[in-house]
Amino acid sequence: HAPPEKLKRHEPYIYSDSDVLALMAAAGDCRNRMTNITDPALIGLLAVTGMRVGEAIGLERSDFDEKRGLLRIRGENNKHGKTRLLPLHSSTVAAICLYIKKRDRLLPKPKSQAVFLSSVGKRLIYENFQFRFHRLVLSLGLNKRVPNKNPRIHDLRHTFTVKTLTAWYREGLDTAPMLPALSTYLGHVSPSSTYWYLSATPELLEQACKRLEIVEGVRS
Repeated sequence: HAPPEKLKRHEPYIYSDSDVLALMAAAGDCRNRMTNITDPALIGLLAVTGMRVGEAIGLERSDFDEKRGLLRIRGENNKHGKTRLLPLHSSTVAAICLYIKKRDRLLPKPKSQAVFLSSVGKRLIYENFQFRFHRLVLSLGLNKRVPNKNPRIHDLRHTFTVKTLTAWYREGLDTAPMLPALSTYLGHVSPSSTYWYLSATPELLEQACKRLEIVEGVRS
């Protein structure tokens, strides 16, 4: 694969919290009862973990450890072939448990052991979910918010990275030694790949400038 600096970078759309909530609400307003619960749950998980959509769709029931609050991302479901564990916030664990409870009620005998199921009880097909997601983006007018930007599913991963770094700056943390941990969480081979996901949002720039002012003040 070509290194990030050799690739033409698609300018990502950074979703606001209200964007994500609107997408989940719109996805939950569907005639199909399984899609009605599956798509909001999947969108929410992508937003709060920064997982690749293929990793999320590839999750098996056995990959979710409710007691320890962990998700196992198996190597065969990611681009680098390495298995990793994702620690989850308690609210995320609760959301996954609620989704599984609802889907088991609708499909007590699914045809797949996948976490996220289609209306026929099989693992979701990426292209079908992508089509529905794009339709949601258009229905909410997100494609008209910023000129020349077409919000994608993958941009949720960019959004997670930007918001994580912004939160660290806001908390006054030293981000440099923490980036390797974020890279590992995202399944990147190095922090340089993580930098590829960062966008200069106004809030991120503001927090970075404040951090720089503090550092310069200490040096002086």
